Amino acid sequence: MRKRPYEEQIHVDGRVWMLTAFFMMLMVPTAICTYYDSWPTLSAVAKGLLGVAPIFWTVAVIEVITFTPMLGSGGAYLAFVTGNLTNLKVPCALYAMENAKVKQGTLEGELISTIAIAVSSIATVLIIALGVLMLAPLTPVLNSDVLKPAFDNILPALFGGLAVVYVSKNWKIALSPLIFMIVLFISVPSLAGSVSILVPVGALIAIGMARLLYRKGLI
Repeated sequence: MRKRPYEEQIHVDGRVWMLTAFFMMLMVPTAICTYYDSWPTLSAVAKGLLGVAPIFWTVAVIEVITFTPMLGSGGAYLAFVTGNLTNLKVPCALYAMENAKVKQGTLEGELISTIAIAVSSIATVLIIALGVLMLAPLTPVLNSDVLKPAFDNILPALFGGLAVVYVSKNWKIALSPLIFMIVLFISVPSLAGSVSILVPVGALIAIGMARLLYRKGLI
């Protein structure tokens, strides 16, 4: 039997993996409805979907377009099944590639990205399992006023560290989307909940500025 190249095999495995995960996700509510013999009406399902589907589907399309070139095929398949890309998978993959000194879009970069996302997923499952077991005894500690400022600043600290690395490399390109987003969020604070939708806007601004600076011979 002819062995497929890595690039071809990863798409075969990825599609099987995603379809299997999708089937398993659907089987959970199906099993519950079957066991209790209680099925929602079509109108109730449609009403629920109309409230959330447009937002989630839009974000899903945007994340696929934005993150797949960063993560590579294998990393993208794994990340989109395990979820939490913006907060966890993408930072882990980028940081791993940075430490390994490999570039995005290369075979080496894709392998490192996939390994980083796999390790991150395993670590997340173990931590969540431990958290569930320890939730009751740790609740008073986690809800204490002393730790609240730390939990409120986890994401800013995480992305701030990543920003320092990437902004310092290409500060001329990074400056324009950074200023645009700061002004936008200060002017319209309610957009803070739409960060995923604004990611491609920042990417387009950065691409446009990079093109302009390149044509002027500044980069």
